Amino acid sequence: MTYASTRWMGAALLALALAACSHQGQQEPAAGGSGAFAPAPAAPRARSGDAGGDMQAMLAYEHQVGVVLPADEIEPRMQAAKAACENGRFGACVVLDARTRSGDRPNASLGMRIVPAGVEPMIALAARDARLGTRSTHAEDLAVQVRDNALVQNRLRNEMARLQEFQQRRDLAVADMIALSRQLAEAQAQLDAAEREGAQHKRRIDTQKLTLDFRPPSAESGRGEIGQALRDFGGTLASGIAWTIRAMAFLLPVLVVLAVLVALWRRLRRGRASKAG
Repeated sequence: MTYASTRWMGAALLALALAACSHQGQQEPAAGGSGAFAPAPAAPRARSGDAGGDMQAMLAYEHQVGVVLPADEIEPRMQAAKAACENGRFGACVVLDARTRSGDRPNASLGMRIVPAGVEPMIALAARDARLGTRSTHAEDLAVQVRDNALVQNRLRNEMARLQEFQQRRDLAVADMIALSRQLAEAQAQLDAAEREGAQHKRRIDTQKLTLDFRPPSAESGRGEIGQALRDFGGTLASGIAWTIRAMAFLLPVLVVLAVLVALWRRLRRGRASKAG
């Protein structure tokens, strides 16, 4: 190859390279709309399957609320809150327990499991024209329990699928069929228990436990305690007298023994004094 041909090929390659660079520079502004850089893609939003969303969705909340109101309004207010729960006034709700105590120190307690959106309306109903006392909220993280339960269910389903495949074989002996049936029954029982536990976890996560404690003001409670003490005066006095009588009956033999010992000691002392004289 001659020197002239080499120069000609080098010039041709240089021209092709310049043309390619020029063509690329023309396409880049067209893609961006202008000569500026294209904006960076927006960060993806957190989805319900993300770690943070799962952690928040697996919290089981429990609320304890004290309501202070006149003693004669405790029973009607508790019944009103109970009826609102049973009728689903603020969403799905189940009454867990209801307790009332009458007398001079009346109080009531109502426990329920309600959807999160109904917690505050139910508290507002219970505390209408009353005063909120103490209020506490506790959250339990069930993420680990839910994850472990899902792993157990998947393992049991896979195990049952493998056992069912073996059960379809025609060359199994009778003893093997009996053993496979026993293992399938055990796996099914464990799977049913795991599914019930998972359903309970889901129920605790999807709903919240709310306990309402209805109590009278401290002044009314104090007057009630004084009145109760006055009414118990006779019984307390009788109990004290009975206790004193029992104590005397218990101590009487001890006093008799002491008196005998003292008399013997004095007699011995007088005998020694007379011998010395």
